[in-house]
Amino acid sequence: MHLKIAVCDDEEKQLAYLRHTLETWAKGRAHLTEVQTFSSAEAFLFAYGEDKSFDILLLDIEMGKMNGIELAKTLRRENSAIQIIFVTGYYEYFSDGFDVSALHYLIKPVSEEKLFPVLDRAAHNLAYRQRSVLLATADGDIKVPLADIVYIESENVYVLVHTAHGTFRMRAALGKFVQQLDETFFKVHRSYVVGLKYVKKITRTEVTMANGDTLPISRGLYDDVHAALIKYL
Repeated sequence: MHLKIAVCDDEEKQLAYLRHTLETWAKGRAHLTEVQTFSSAEAFLFAYGEDKSFDILLLDIEMGKMNGIELAKTLRRENSAIQIIFVTGYYEYFSDGFDVSALHYLIKPVSEEKLFPVLDRAAHNLAYRQRSVLLATADGDIKVPLADIVYIESENVYVLVHTAHGTFRMRAALGKFVQQLDETFFKVHRSYVVGLKYVKKITRTEVTMANGDTLPISRGLYDDVHAALIKYL
């Protein structure tokens, strides 16, 4: 797998350490990897403006004029695919990582034992994004990446596929449609299947998705949904 990775940190020693660690990981996993380092958020954004093909971003938080959280929010306005991993010395920004759909939040100093599994997940997610389903809608067949599906809703003889970029309606049975999905989806109700990566909150009776939609959880399914989320994370 070919991966383009950026490291953004205002500490030169940290940049050098992470570059070396990334190259060690890539060699061990047989990935072809290009690593670029940036000493500020502004420097990364300048390069990103010229080339948006970065797959993974290792990002510090406390940096110069623009901090890592602000940079991540800027990226997320147009890029849901890049895998963001915060590597920082501060705990207090942990909750902000969820707001920008960060893959993980690591506290410095970061060892190979902690970083490698996170990088493995990032590579898996990127490979997964390449999988798609074909939706036979009234406007024609539309190819939608599995990673973009927030949830699927049953509506009589139709299914509504709610994605990060809009909702598509097609004539199909929910049970048959979900056969095209994988373990990153979970049926929380007879009428709803959710993408676990987009689940923001769950209670005993409902699940809140990243887009703000609230869906019911069938009675007795809370423990199963909770276990699926823990496994996914």
